[in-house]
Amino acid sequence: MFLLLVIAVTARVASPQTETLLSAYDTPSDLLRAVLGAAVCCFVAVQIFRYSRDPADMRKWVPIGIAAVPLALLCAVVIW
Repeated sequence: MFLLLVIAVTARVASPQTETLLSAYDTPSDLLRAVLGAAVCCFVAVQIFRYSRDPADMRKWVPIGIAAVPLALLCAVVIW
């Protein structure tokens, strides 16, 4: 859930500010932001489906993820 919220917030922040995605080629900063945002979203999406073989690793990250979900949800609401 936390990583899905990170993807949503990253996609929203990386989208062009006043233009559509097709007109982002006019301003290099918007194009760079969109490309970097897409790269970060792809990286986080890969991390969702990557399986850790170490059970201790999972036990460590599950409570951290559960605690971070409300903060990520708050950030998503504020950004939108």
